[in-house]
Amino acid sequence: MTSLRFTPVALSLGIFVSITFTLCVIWGLVFPGTGLMQRALEAAFPWFTWLSWGSYFVGLVESFLYGIYAAAVLVPLYNGLSRLGSQAPAKA
Repeated sequence: MTSLRFTPVALSLGIFVSITFTLCVIWGLVFPGTGLMQRALEAAFPWFTWLSWGSYFVGLVESFLYGIYAAAVLVPLYNGLSRLGSQAPAKA
């Protein structure tokens, strides 16, 4: 079983979460009446306020860092558990 490498997983998750953040901002701009997306993004991202260019870029950087954090948790867990599962059971 192959192990995951941190850098490709971190970059792909960071880019994925950044794209998702951008789509959520666009959704909030297209449907502004509810304010749901505004409240959700402000709760999820510290220092993000609806909406200015500076705030958008702060949220974009924070979302990328959330993706890197997810990889920092996921990759060692996956590699450790896959090593644990691939060991042959002891014979009695």
